[in-house]
Amino acid sequence: MRELSVVGVRVELPSNQPIVLLREVDGDRYLPIWIGAVEATAIAYEQQGVKPARPLTHDLLRDILAALEAPLTAVEITELKDNVFYADLLIGDGVRVSARPSDSIALALRVGAPIRCADEVLTEAGIVIPDEQEDEVEKFREFLDQVRPEDFAG
Repeated sequence: MRELSVVGVRVELPSNQPIVLLREVDGDRYLPIWIGAVEATAIAYEQQGVKPARPLTHDLLRDILAALEAPLTAVEITELKDNVFYADLLIGDGVRVSARPSDSIALALRVGAPIRCADEVLTEAGIVIPDEQEDEVEKFREFLDQVRPEDFAG
C-alpha cells in the first residue's frame, strides 16, 4: 500500500464528469478517479473549509463513528475491476467496511485518516505527469483555489 494525498476535485470537460485527483505521497504517480457530483461537492466543501448549516452524509458518518468511539484509522483503495475502483474503510481495531472510494475520501478528509492505495491499482491506473506538465498541475491547483462547491451541483 502506498499513501496518497488529495490534490482536489474538478469537472472534466466536455462530459461534465467530476474527478478527484490523488497523488502518491512518496512518489510521482497521480491517481484520477471519476466520481459523482455529490461526492465531489463533499470533498470540495471539506478542502475549502465550508461548513454547511446541517451535516452532510459524510459529516453524519464522522459523527456516528465518533459517538461509537470507532475511529476511522485509514482508507484503502484496494482494487480496480472493470474500470471500477473499490475501497475499504478501516475502522477501530481492524474492522473493514467496503465503500466507494469517493465516499471514503470524503470521510477520510473529515477525520484526518490516511488514504492508501494498493500498488497493483497504482500500477494499472496511476499516471506520471512529466516535469513539463507540472505547470498543468499548478493550473489545476489554482483552479481548485477558485472553484466553489456549488460548481459541482447537477
